[in-house]
Amino acid sequence: MSEIDRRQFGDGVAAFAMLLASGALAAPSPSPDDGRAPHKMPDMPAYWRGKEKVAFLIYPGFTALDMVGPQYMFANLMGATIEIVGKSRDPIRSDTGVVFTPSAKFEDAASNLDILCVPGGSAGTLAAMRDEETLAYIRAAGHGARYVTSVCTGSMLLGSAGMLDGYRATSHWVTKPLLPVFGATPAEGRFVRDRNRITAEGVTAGLDFALALVAELRDRKYAEGVQLLAQYAPAPPFNAGEPGTAPAAVTTMLDTMFAGFKEEMRAAAAAAYTRSKGL
Repeated sequence: MSEIDRRQFGDGVAAFAMLLASGALAAPSPSPDDGRAPHKMPDMPAYWRGKEKVAFLIYPGFTALDMVGPQYMFANLMGATIEIVGKSRDPIRSDTGVVFTPSAKFEDAASNLDILCVPGGSAGTLAAMRDEETLAYIRAAGHGARYVTSVCTGSMLLGSAGMLDGYRATSHWVTKPLLPVFGATPAEGRFVRDRNRITAEGVTAGLDFALALVAELRDRKYAEGVQLLAQYAPAPPFNAGEPGTAPAAVTTMLDTMFAGFKEEMRAAAAAAYTRSKGL
């Protein structure tokens, strides 16, 4: 076996071992008496282990998958620490009724983050846009973060906190037209990156932006391992995931359904952005 072949084989073994272990890579090693054998890892590139600090903001009524999808991807960054941050440590109910318990509250959450991620929602996001404590946390955490990110209408919260002024961005297709209210420029793409701001489209787009960021923080092989571990290979039964491919009647139905919400969010966005400019 040549030196190149041996190196490729070693890389393959390390990648395979990473697949087996990655579900627990960001978590502490199990204690000797917890009944589980520790994962054994062969040689791997040193840069596959980092020290990233990641925080997800949650609030009453947020969309669970906006957070859980990216959290799965980032939790597979070896060496990373993940915090779920809320206004308090009281349990928080998502928009579909799933309950989450924050691991930190605003005042004791980690600073100097590598990644801040803000999920979206509907009525819950609208309420958060009007909550100055929530916006103050986004501003404080965002100004010191390496990457400031959002999923779905989470970009409405970033904008409300003054974090998208002068940036290209995206959002859920229903709220994307509101981005100019925050001084942002709507842009095309499943997710949009402008400098250190990364905004993703609706709900499932959070998986895509997070996987792409895993590749940037490690490398493509590592990210492909995480993707394979998740068996993330979308093949939906319908081609109705975008306004341009969904039947016109379906798009019109949803657009009409959210017309009032969109106008309410536009008013909240303008008020929040005005307040942020005065800070």
